[in-house]
Amino acid sequence: MSTLYLWLDIGSLLVPFLFSFHPKIQFYRKWKSFLMGTLVMMLFFIPWDILFTQNGFWGFNTNYLTGIYFLGLPLEEWLFFFCIPYACLFTHEALKKLAPKFVFTEKGTQILYLLLQSVLIVCLWYQYDQWYTFVCFFYGMVVLGLTYNLRPSILPHFFTSYLVILLPFFVVNGILTGSFIDEPVVWYRNAETLGIRLGTIPLEDTLYNLGMLLTVLLAMELFTSKAEVRAR
Repeated sequence: MSTLYLWLDIGSLLVPFLFSFHPKIQFYRKWKSFLMGTLVMMLFFIPWDILFTQNGFWGFNTNYLTGIYFLGLPLEEWLFFFCIPYACLFTHEALKKLAPKFVFTEKGTQILYLLLQSVLIVCLWYQYDQWYTFVCFFYGMVVLGLTYNLRPSILPHFFTSYLVILLPFFVVNGILTGSFIDEPVVWYRNAETLGIRLGTIPLEDTLYNLGMLLTVLLAMELFTSKAEVRAR
């Protein structure tokens, strides 16, 4: 199916887009800051993607692609960096509005933050020679640190919403990495990972997604705060 990756992008976006106009969520009001945050994220993730593709650390199965490429990346991969953050951050915003008490306590957030950073530091110390593991964990450590110091109020809601986001993540990323289909849409060179898979999904992907979303969310919050200051 040469359009599978494209349909995964569209399918991920469709329902969140339609419900963006729900009166209790109104995610459309955040479109401007979301677009700006997404552009910031892409400044980091697109070069990362291009370099890893060129070096064969990961790649794409042409059987599932439309065949349209830009800078060496398939069209579907470019759409991924818009559709997936949109769907995930819509979910984050919806949970904040509809379930405001579904949130980590301040102490719980601090404990989880310190635990994550400690695990990342240990992994970086021992796995520095595996490119995907190293870059992914280092980036995650940096963006978590920036968020904790610049906008710590983001994390209590983000940590809880990310637990929910992981459910559709495992479905979509599972298909991309070969679950339920004959061959993976996206393949990885095992030598550049820990070799730990959650089904067919490399463990690193969970932190890749976290880093991607947190970059967009942090940028959104910073842009929004700056706009509010200017409006005063």
